[in-house]
Amino acid sequence: MASSSSPAAPGFPQPGTGLPHTPATPGAGELQSLPVVTEQPRARSIFAFADPVTKPLARTMASLQESRQKLGLPNPGTIEGLTVPVRTCHASNLFFDGARADLAKTVSFNPIFQVTHSFTHGAQGAPPSYQFGAVLGTNNTFMQGSVDDSSSVMMRLNQRWAPGHITKIQGQLPGATTGSPPFMQVEHDFQGLDHSINLRAMNPSPTDLTGIYQFNFLQSLTRNFALGLDTVWVRQTVDMNEANMGYVAKWTSDARDAVGTLQLQPQGIAQATYWQKVAERVEAAVDLQAIAQGGRREAAATLGAKWDFRMSTFRASIDSGGKVTSLLETRLSPSFGFTVGGEIDHVKNAGRFGVGISIDSVGDHLPVPTDPSAPPPASPSPPM
Repeated sequence: MASSSSPAAPGFPQPGTGLPHTPATPGAGELQSLPVVTEQPRARSIFAFADPVTKPLARTMASLQESRQKLGLPNPGTIEGLTVPVRTCHASNLFFDGARADLAKTVSFNPIFQVTHSFTHGAQGAPPSYQFGAVLGTNNTFMQGSVDDSSSVMMRLNQRWAPGHITKIQGQLPGATTGSPPFMQVEHDFQGLDHSINLRAMNPSPTDLTGIYQFNFLQSLTRNFALGLDTVWVRQTVDMNEANMGYVAKWTSDARDAVGTLQLQPQGIAQATYWQKVAERVEAAVDLQAIAQGGRREAAATLGAKWDFRMSTFRASIDSGGKVTSLLETRLSPSFGFTVGGEIDHVKNAGRFGVGISIDSVGDHLPVPTDPSAPPPASPSPPM
């Protein structure tokens, strides 16, 4: 009778063989699948689901930016600065009457730190006044503050966040005797390769959004021509809103020695300016303003010139109303300047006269300049 034996346990010798027992391999139907752990893909951002739309758009924008860079269009500047060359050329914009004295002391060149004392006396229609001011500037920050004898406080802060991005804040707290309301202005400037954008809010209210809001845009179309728009939204109260849009054009010569501008406002106001560098140290400019609103038809023109000498600057201007203005600024020494100006109104048969001095000093630890025409010491370039 054949004897039966139970199979040996795995790893133990089989009876009569001395060999270890190996369990039989299970058949195909007996395989058990084990869970395979694989690394799941991770999104690069929470907005990765929009990549099918944003990536083609980003490639298109990059292609347009590359095409614009190949055109080599210059930055057109800001709309606010369109008429700066004309304003600095006309004596009527810088003239003052009475007597003025400015005392300034530079405490540091880098960073820039300066304190000033300003005195005025004898101006028509204005009482004598005194003002104390201080300026601090670095490559990314510019701060300016002043207070006068009527307790009016003014401040200004410019901050450069990145190349081309500057935020500006201005504020004023008038004195109790002036009767003027407080003023605040916040704006942001963006300077692109071939365009500029400015956003501005004057006396904004975060609760009801009252205030004055302004948007400026200027774009270079060619190396010599730029177009822009100026939009203003006035919200005096919740129920009173008014919006206006103006248009701006700027032309610049190839040699950058002539600039012409044109500004049109919807209220029927137009302004045209032209500035020309006649010679190395001679500039001329003309400004024409016209108003055609309702039954009102008025126009005014101003012609002026500026001469720069080694240690002085002379300006003269005449307008269509018969007013002649001249202003001479001279530097008698590196620390002493003298200004004298006069204005004659031939129509009203009246005149005004102004004289001023400026004294600049530096701290005892700073070098004292000896040549008035020598360039100033190295200092940072604050955002303006």
